[in-house]
Amino acid sequence: MKRTIIAIALALAAISAGAQTKSFNLARWMQTESALLQELNRSYVDSLPVERMQKAGIDAMLATLDPYTVWVPEEEGEDFEMMINKTYGGIGSIIYKPDVNGPVLINEPYAGSPAARAGLRCGDEIHAIDGQSTAGLTASEASDRMKGKPGTKVVFSVKKVYTGEMTDITVTRERIHLPDVEYAGILEDGKTGYLLLSGFTSGVSKDVRKAFLDLKSKGMDKFVLDLRGNGGGILQEAVGIVGLFVPKGSLVVTSKGKDSSKNEIFKTQTEPVDLDIPVIVLVDSGSASASEIVAGSLQDYDRATIMGARTFGKGLVQSVKPMPFGGQLKITTAKYYIPSGRCVQAIDYSHRNEDGSVGHIPDSLTHEFKTAHGRTVRDGGGITPDVELPQREYSRLAYSLVVNGIVEQYAMEYVRAHESIPAVRDFHFDDYDAFVEYAKGKTFDARSSAMATYDRMVGELRKDGLEEALAPELKALKDKLEMEKEEFLRLKKDEIVPFIEQEIVTRYYFQEGGVEMVLRYDDALKKALESPLIEI
Repeated sequence: MKRTIIAIALALAAISAGAQTKSFNLARWMQTESALLQELNRSYVDSLPVERMQKAGIDAMLATLDPYTVWVPEEEGEDFEMMINKTYGGIGSIIYKPDVNGPVLINEPYAGSPAARAGLRCGDEIHAIDGQSTAGLTASEASDRMKGKPGTKVVFSVKKVYTGEMTDITVTRERIHLPDVEYAGILEDGKTGYLLLSGFTSGVSKDVRKAFLDLKSKGMDKFVLDLRGNGGGILQEAVGIVGLFVPKGSLVVTSKGKDSSKNEIFKTQTEPVDLDIPVIVLVDSGSASASEIVAGSLQDYDRATIMGARTFGKGLVQSVKPMPFGGQLKITTAKYYIPSGRCVQAIDYSHRNEDGSVGHIPDSLTHEFKTAHGRTVRDGGGITPDVELPQREYSRLAYSLVVNGIVEQYAMEYVRAHESIPAVRDFHFDDYDAFVEYAKGKTFDARSSAMATYDRMVGELRKDGLEEALAPELKALKDKLEMEKEEFLRLKKDEIVPFIEQEIVTRYYFQEGGVEMVLRYDDALKKALESPLIEI
């Protein structure tokens, strides 16, 4: 008994000593940092860029933890709000400023937005905002002048795209919320409901419920929830979406942090909308966080068939804490665990390599868990789909055209020349020659992946002093790989046309029309609808 008491006392002393050491180290660092700044302020040869030093120091400190723990100063609060909740005060339109000395172009008004209701459309030129010329403004500066407190008015001097008429248009700013439900509709087979979800901001579970019931009223007998590219959002909204398909009171997720007294259990709070309809959840490597809670929970309950590619693997929970002077700290406070007990976190940020890098948890160190019907699933690396679907790969040329805005800019030129187009289902872009001529005159990297690899190889050979010795062989290879820009554009026509059609259609039929066009070419979705579902 005496030995036990001594052992407990020693253990408590060790814990206390550890806590004191951590507190001492923290106090020592805070004093050291304060002393450094004071001495720099007194002695440094030039004036100190204090704000820049402060931001860089805090960012570097937090970067040693994980990518999701970040400090947001007060002046970045609106951008943070946009990132978290997809809301801002403004007119509801994407703008384009091709020339700093020219006007602002309306690129893409949002459906139902103040801009759209005021009659602004793609191609309209804004020459002045509240009487101030847009010439000389950057796109960011023009955007800042267009944004503002909801309820306030802004006056634009506009040159209309088709008539050339100059007119003043007054728009009342509103709280713009970019919807997470980007599209909901019945697919061509007339019986499959499809919903594209791009995020998990406040209230989205109610939006999904409403859309689902609407699809059901139209005769839907199978439901596809598309979470591809969905990076997540509010955990409680994920719980609400899971609750549409499982009994009320079902466990969805458990969050566990440093303080066990603050661990939380999240269960569904509402009655489901349907416990029987077959559900397909589409995922890919861009599906993360709340998307993985939805997909993983429905997989654990054997309530849906998960299809696509393995998800990102983010099993961490962030909370937002207020900081002095109006700042905010988004901090990782817990890990989450879905119904089977697994955590999908793929990267262990607490154990870094000597160079500070981190790596994925290898499959050999993951653990097995069981679904409700006894199927084996694993932790530690995202959600592995029940059905793997082929992921479309795009050429380097296609990426270059999109990233450099060539397709987007061409779409705006097309809109200027065409006041209307047929309905989405009937529209087919049939002037690829015009696009090739347009793209040929633009500056962008038109190399193939093979040619880019060749250029890197030549660079390495040059470093090693081998380029000259291999010159004949290199020239012969280059002659075979090199392709004229026009030739490459024509070779990749079938790959590029869908991008052009999407950009054009979006400017006439808004985001919903753009999604409909994407679905026309979605081979993974078509394969998913042909694949067998798990038994529920």
